[in-house]
Amino acid sequence: MIELNNKLVFSESASAGDAEAISYLKQAIADGQHWYIALLGSIGLWTSASEVRNDRTYKYLIGGEAFDWLLLAERLCETVDGLLPEDEKNAMLFSGIPPLELTAREVKELIGSSKYGQYLNYFYGVTVEEALLLAVQEEIDKERHIWGYRSKEESPDEAYRRIYNAPRTSLLKRFRQEKGHPQLKSINITELKEFTYWLFKYRLKQSEKARIASDTTKALGYLKRQWQQKGVFQALATDTAPDDRL
Repeated sequence: MIELNNKLVFSESASAGDAEAISYLKQAIADGQHWYIALLGSIGLWTSASEVRNDRTYKYLIGGEAFDWLLLAERLCETVDGLLPEDEKNAMLFSGIPPLELTAREVKELIGSSKYGQYLNYFYGVTVEEALLLAVQEEIDKERHIWGYRSKEESPDEAYRRIYNAPRTSLLKRFRQEKGHPQLKSINITELKEFTYWLFKYRLKQSEKARIASDTTKALGYLKRQWQQKGVFQALATDTAPDDRL
């Protein structure tokens, strides 16, 4: 079974640690340190789990244990706007391609082992879970093509049925009831990430270990194919074979 790192390293509101993180980032870049190394060091100093800035809500910790590092990276990059190479910054923020490829040990040293563990929670609980849905949907579309069906409208909901044994609408309703969220017709990106992480944990509770391992391998395979097509390597190094976390 996939193990989650539940240790919190964030506070629930802005603190002096956030100001220290921003100050560190600016000074490190001014001193000539590579901006990506400085950014990861700044992430290691950050303390807020979420914040509202310029009427936008940033939620860095999903489900209290999954660290959305790229969202925090975006937030921190805004504080040094004009000091970073635009092509490298945009490649990281929009395509998930950092300018340097680091080992897991190097990343852990820069952001801290607890945040790195929470990043892995996000990686498996959000990134890989999204990939599982897309991989199963791809399988369904291929099946429908073989059978001669032209419409793909039913495949997304069928993917949820195959993975979670329930339609998306009922799963989303249950998620919102558990979390105390309003039952709206639409869903924003923050709630979608929370819902995806909830689905990941729901799947772990409902499935046998062999099925969990098989689904995770399928999702990782899909994700790696997408990365290869786009020329992307993992945003933060894991240095851990998928089976090591099962």
